[in-house]
Amino acid sequence: MPVLTINGEQRELQFAEDTPLLWALRDELAMTGTKFGCGMAMCGACTVHVDGQPTRSCVTPISAVAGKSVTTIEAISEDAVGKQVQQAWNQLDVPQCGYCQSGQVMAATALLKSNPNPDDAAINAAMSGNICRCGTYNRIRDAIKLAAKAVQS
Repeated sequence: MPVLTINGEQRELQFAEDTPLLWALRDELAMTGTKFGCGMAMCGACTVHVDGQPTRSCVTPISAVAGKSVTTIEAISEDAVGKQVQQAWNQLDVPQCGYCQSGQVMAATALLKSNPNPDDAAINAAMSGNICRCGTYNRIRDAIKLAAKAVQS
């Protein structure tokens, strides 16, 4: 049985090691904030952090994250940058349907942790793999810039 560190807690999973991390999170651990979107790592709805890096959990087998730290949307507010991103999202009313937002927040948090003052090109590059069917891209960019200001102060 694989043992993973998820949101700072060691969890023993009842899945085969080739099971995608997404299904272990959602089905066994009831962490449903991470969403299934496309199943091919193309939409970003399933984004989590693995050792701080944004990772598509729908195509990442649980064996690939053994010995690494997995952070999901359920714990991102415990991170100072993640908390600022979520506050900016709320302040600017970014979500419409909200389905993609956990992946968007996870990608934005990873961006700001690696680049606390991104320009539009850096934001576009970091967020390009996250699809929002509602088209809130301008608000997403504005929220990232707002969170960046808060992180810097």
